[in-house]
Amino acid sequence: QVQLVESGGGVVRPGDSLRLSCAASGRTFSTSNMGWFRQAPGNEREFVAGIQYSGGATYYADSVKGRFTISRDNAKDTVYLQMNSLKPEDTAVYYCAAAARYLPLITTTAASYQYWGQGTQVTVSS
Repeated sequence: QVQLVESGGGVVRPGDSLRLSCAASGRTFSTSNMGWFRQAPGNEREFVAGIQYSGGATYYADSVKGRFTISRDNAKDTVYLQMNSLKPEDTAVYYCAAAARYLPLITTTAASYQYWGQGTQVTVSS
């Protein structure tokens, strides 16, 4: 059982940065791969970034590679998404998600994640 709450979204201009946080509760957090997804109105939920439960491996969507960084602090039960060089096409509701315990592979499909936060809005507009 994992409960997730995202924060840190807002309205920014192209080229600006934001840092999203996802606070987790539950003893399984440190054993679960974590992912960030985003969804714009009318679009499917899109994988953004994932991190292995130990923090030893990460994976990014091509659209954000080199601009976004996912990290986690298991001691604080928190996962982060640092977003730099934001573009208007990054506008979406961003969700953090937790997968099953001890998965050796970072997955990119929403169906592979069991627990979800409520989402935080990120708007990039000039």
